[in-house]
Amino acid sequence: MSTIRTTTLLSLLCLAGCSALTPPAEDPAVVARFAELDRRLEALERVIRNQSLAEMSQEVRAIERRVDELAGNDETLEFDARTTAERQRELYADLDARILALESSLRSASSDASLSNGDLPVPGGSDKDNYQAAFELLKEQKYAEASLAFGNFLEQFPDSDLAHNAQYWLAETHYAEREFQTAAEAFRLVVTEYPDSSKVPDALLKMGFCDYELERWDAARVSLTRVQSEYPETTAARLAGQRLERMASEGV
Repeated sequence: MSTIRTTTLLSLLCLAGCSALTPPAEDPAVVARFAELDRRLEALERVIRNQSLAEMSQEVRAIERRVDELAGNDETLEFDARTTAERQRELYADLDARILALESSLRSASSDASLSNGDLPVPGGSDKDNYQAAFELLKEQKYAEASLAFGNFLEQFPDSDLAHNAQYWLAETHYAEREFQTAAEAFRLVVTEYPDSSKVPDALLKMGFCDYELERWDAARVSLTRVQSEYPETTAARLAGQRLERMASEGV
């Protein structure tokens, strides 16, 4: 309650207390006066109570509005946090992809700069060192670099015990790049130049595969059949048989 309301109420209560000293039966006017004051006091109390309730109701509504505002702010903050986290993940993924692309470009540039026609992967190294370096490039699926490395190896170490393997893997680099005509010729060199090589069955098989891709069906059939007849107990012979069956089912 306000100070004015409290003062008024106390004044009225004092008047009521003082009136108790005068017996109402002795002064009808005073009794009537006090009855009127009592009614006015009750009315005033009701007004005060109603005003207090109204104020309390307003305060409650104000508090509820504030709670709603805080809840709204909390939802906004939560949404902003999620959005920020998602944006950070997107930026990280984009940055990671760009770094990987840059690293790949740098590796390619380094390989191209360090290995050119006639150069060896390990300058001054042995045939075994250079063969292994070239083979590592092949395993990393750097087919262009591996092709150059094996070609340079064969020029520098034509009499190496690893020359037949180098020729075979050189052919494989072309096959992996789907250069089937070049690959077929490279595989044929394994068969003709290194007839005692353990790579001959696989070279014949791949010759058949290259001819198949080039739709040279008769040539493919000749190479695959030769694998079966000359190297019957090998994995190459089994794979040759599977490809011949496939060709038969395709009607080629």
